[in-house]
Amino acid sequence: MGYSMTEQLDTANLSKKAYDHLWMHFTRMSSYENAPVPTIVKGDGVNIWDANGRKYIDGLAGLFVVQAGHGRAELAEVARRQAEELAFFPVWSYAHPKAIELAERLANYAPGDLNKVFFTTGGGEAVESAWKLAKHYFKLKGMPTKHKVLSRTTAYHGTPQGALSITGLPGLKAPYEPLVPSTFRVPNTNHYRAPEFLADGSPEAFGRWAADQIEYEILNEGPETVAAVFLEPVQNAGGCFPPPPGYFQRVREICDKYDVLMVSDEVICAFGRLGTMFGCEKFGYVPDIITCAKGMTSGYSPIGAMIVSDRLAEPFYKGEEMFLHGYTFGGHPVSSAVALANLDIFEREGLNKHVLENEGAFLATLQKLLDLPIVGDVRGNGYFYGIELVKDKASKETFNDDEIERVLYGFLSKALFDAGLYCRADDRGDPVIQLSPPLIADQSTFDEIEQILRSVLTEAWTKL
Repeated sequence: MGYSMTEQLDTANLSKKAYDHLWMHFTRMSSYENAPVPTIVKGDGVNIWDANGRKYIDGLAGLFVVQAGHGRAELAEVARRQAEELAFFPVWSYAHPKAIELAERLANYAPGDLNKVFFTTGGGEAVESAWKLAKHYFKLKGMPTKHKVLSRTTAYHGTPQGALSITGLPGLKAPYEPLVPSTFRVPNTNHYRAPEFLADGSPEAFGRWAADQIEYEILNEGPETVAAVFLEPVQNAGGCFPPPPGYFQRVREICDKYDVLMVSDEVICAFGRLGTMFGCEKFGYVPDIITCAKGMTSGYSPIGAMIVSDRLAEPFYKGEEMFLHGYTFGGHPVSSAVALANLDIFEREGLNKHVLENEGAFLATLQKLLDLPIVGDVRGNGYFYGIELVKDKASKETFNDDEIERVLYGFLSKALFDAGLYCRADDRGDPVIQLSPPLIADQSTFDEIEQILRSVLTEAWTKL
């Protein structure tokens, strides 16, 4: 895929337009005042190409999204056909066939009695919807003081005001405070950074301790005031924290004991990222609500959903009650049609089975990097891994602010991209590199990722 000199001059113009007019998300815009804006123009399989014709491995599936891989013409064709037939209609007191069919399909995939599907246009909106539903539900059940929410430290749950309040990252919240009150934090499941008194314990003991902190926090606040706890199957921010054995089973017990709703935030972990349709299936628990988005369409069109148990929906299906909430583009006909076609690909090509068969090889390939002095931990599940970087492996000493600025942002992010790997170098918590390739990735992709990481991380060590 090459470009002529004329097109390259156009590329420079494109970059200037991007800086002048496109306010990019979670981006230091000053970085591009005198530097070209990386502009991606094509994707195929596990690869992407920039406007200069350079090829990269998409090591993040866009943003934990492109499960089936780039360049699926059939998904584009489904979108075209649906737009010709019915481009838009809201699901406000009306339905359309694709939203109905998709809701039934998601309900059939979901565990237990999670049979009611409320569509949104993204993950943050699904989280927002879940908190609103929890508060409204308890008011209808005669428990109006149950409105508080628990979530885990460093966990990210989205950018809307409510979802941001649930997020456990103080630096992301500070510019927008005061936020929605009544959210509280409990420890996450980062075993690598377990408290000193638990550092030598078994994963099971650590998991029991971490889950029990949820009970202590419920009791501290008063069970009559706590509505829900929001948990990701594998926590994203901080670098892919998987649950210790027995953790979610204990959390389920606690939630049942105190009549607290268990919300499984699966915006990243659903749709094959862990090798199952929903992450809760991988770890053997049934939540009261699932929030999901991203991989439902493999990113070919935006959609999200809140999947709710029959028990929670029941009061809203009686008399004059209604859930006073909705989104113009929730359950969009084109997005719903694309989601159905994407799920057909999952079933036809066995994408979940592929992940389950290859996750061990992916992890083993990344664990080769543990021989580097800068690599402290490799963790995760399925096709979702974090590599934590340290200054000293013996003490687990992390980077200071200057080193994060100089090494993580000043060197690593650009160096990895220049070496042909699009991934995420992140300091939300301790410094990590996150990897989450399309679910079609195989050993050749794993090997290429490892080789690029090895080269760039070796150089990064010299800059500490």
